[in-house]
Amino acid sequence: MRLYKKEGDTIKILSFPGEEVEKGEYLIIEDGESGRGLIVQVIDVQFANIPGVLEELLRNSAKELTYGEDIDPLGISSHVAYIEDARVLICKIRGAVEDGRLCVYRSWLPSRFKSIIRRLSINRLMFILGLPGELPIEVGEAYSSKFILNAKDLDGKLNIITGKKGTGKSHLSKLLVLSLVDYGAPVVVLDINGEYINLGFKKNGEKNEYYNKILILTPSENFKVNLAETSLKIMMDIMVYALELPGTSAREFQRIWVYLKSKDTISLAKLGEAIRSWKCNERVRDALFSRYYTLVNSGFFTDEENGFISFEEALKTISCGGVIVINLRNQSSTNRRIIVEYILGKLTSLLSSKKLKAIFLFAEEAHLYLRETYWDDLVTRMRHLGIFTTFITNQPDTIRDGIYRQVDNIFLFNFTSDRDLEVISRAARIDSETVRLIAKELPPHYCLVLGYVVKDFPVVVKIRELDVKTMGETRLFFTEVGASVYAS
Repeated sequence: MRLYKKEGDTIKILSFPGEEVEKGEYLIIEDGESGRGLIVQVIDVQFANIPGVLEELLRNSAKELTYGEDIDPLGISSHVAYIEDARVLICKIRGAVEDGRLCVYRSWLPSRFKSIIRRLSINRLMFILGLPGELPIEVGEAYSSKFILNAKDLDGKLNIITGKKGTGKSHLSKLLVLSLVDYGAPVVVLDINGEYINLGFKKNGEKNEYYNKILILTPSENFKVNLAETSLKIMMDIMVYALELPGTSAREFQRIWVYLKSKDTISLAKLGEAIRSWKCNERVRDALFSRYYTLVNSGFFTDEENGFISFEEALKTISCGGVIVINLRNQSSTNRRIIVEYILGKLTSLLSSKKLKAIFLFAEEAHLYLRETYWDDLVTRMRHLGIFTTFITNQPDTIRDGIYRQVDNIFLFNFTSDRDLEVISRAARIDSETVRLIAKELPPHYCLVLGYVVKDFPVVVKIRELDVKTMGETRLFFTEVGASVYAS
């Protein structure tokens, strides 16, 4: 390989047959005399545009249409073919090394004539970057090397896992969840499709080592909320953000709540009676009643005191490492918004009062409720509160720019839509060209890791398998039909 051209932060390298390089691989361009080198990443591979090659290709194609023996008295045909197969590697400069240590890149260029270009293995790259660190998480394989990140690089960070349907987003999410549990971290998962309820089982149905560390909470079944234990702030968030109660009605609801609190008689029944007898505008009363009946019909709020576990008690069970899965499967969109607002409000309250040290929150199918909640405010304050969120979504354009500006790490699976890739490029701390050229060709279960976890050196990783019972697979009609036909 030979250094060919530099344009901005793009390096072009000539590659010849036998020097096969894949997209995403790293190369190091070393200058032996200075002891310095450039670390570059291949983002595209093209044929070398050599003058005369097109004419030669056309000439050879014309020869195939004629009869006779092709005479090559000078024996140069093999050399011409060698040149015709020459490639240009389009690379992006990621950094520089000096005496084996990472240093700030200052537009230094190695010699075209004396420089040596060779592959840089992922193991060597990780060593230069000082990864994986104290708490290693084996994510998968990158170009025949294990890819390991540091769990501490997820601590205090905002992450996004995104890609098309069926590319492996939830699989990576489960891997990260269980890896955090291994290090004693408490995790809460907002599970829209019931994909996480079998995390405690192996593929063959047997219990695994995480079985006793996973608690499944299903709203209106084993997870209900007593109004007497709910704060005014949480109820106001539910009313305003989840149920879109107008400002005037919200103020009246606040007065009613304060009145009932002073009487120490807060319950669903007392709340309904108070709304009925409250002196206010009839339209305000109607608005309050419609939201009240929504709360009652959700089955999530109750006046009962036994037969279910409170969220605060559940959090205590995972304080030394574990997962609470909020099973939102089969919940209506309204109920889902109510429950998500309650979870966010309760976590904020417990963290603010120092009753909870910190929590890792995984929001599956985040696009289904991001628009209706106050995530912008939460994300802005999350580092101070101790909520470290990971959004999993296949619709990146539904996440607001305010959230993207806070993102630390992105795990990007395959996308072919330029619109989606453009949205992600704005959040990624690398050039949009890298995102567009690499992400479009990622096969299933391969992802491009961007951000703080790789010190802004993007890495393409094949996610490793998990011996966990899967619940996120698409149900197929013809597979079941075929199976029944063969069984009969």
